[in-house]
This record gives sequence, structure tokens and C-alpha cells, in this order.
Amino acid sequence: MFKTEFQFTLPKGYVDKDGKVHRQGVMRLATAKDEILPLQDYRVQQNRAYLVIILLSRVVTRLGDISPVNPGIIESLFAADLAFLQAFYRKINEEGTTMVKVKCPKCGHEFELDMGGELFPGE
Repeated sequence: MFKTEFQFTLPKGYVDKDGKVHRQGVMRLATAKDEILPLQDYRVQQNRAYLVIILLSRVVTRLGDISPVNPGIIESLFAADLAFLQAFYRKINEEGTTMVKVKCPKCGHEFELDMGGELFPGE
């Protein structure tokens, strides 16, 4: 079966108004419409950098127990989490997988790492 949704764990997590941290989420594959419609948004027209905010708010379907995810939530993410989501978006939409090839800097061992897996177990 073709996979269209991918789970992820944010490095830091979104902190809601009550102080609860949301790190686990789901991102779906983007459609052409997801990439085109944000260009009509006035915030994107005023500031092209806002495109990533609108785009991610369309494809991140859940963050912790928050669903749907709106642009305000994406705006409030820590920079590390925004960078993670941008890389995750590119990975699943360009390659269709969350697996990345990595190499240990100390021993040189090469292996695959699942970006959708829990990055910091137990935190």
C-alpha cells in the first residue's frame, strides 16, 4: 500500500499556552494544490518567507493532540523544529521515505536512520 502519512518527532517540541510540550506529529504528502494555494495568501504575497509557514500548516495534520495544525502553531515553533519540518517535508515529498543514509564520524560505519523515528527516546 502506498504510504501518504509519516510520523515524526520534533527535536524541541511546540509549547502550547498551558505549557504542554507537543513533539509527536504526522505529516502527509503534499499535493500540487498544497504548493500552489499558499502563493495566493496575502501573508506570502507580503513576505515570501512566510510560504513555508503556510505550506507546513497544510501538510502537518497533527502535532501532539492538536489537530488541525494552523499557521499560528507553525509560527510558534522553535527554529530547530521548523528546520526539522522543512527537511522532513523535502525528504518525504522528494524521495517518498523518511530513511536517510548516515555515517558515524568516529568509526565510519554507514547505516540508515529513520527521520520519522523518535530522535530523543525517553525525553
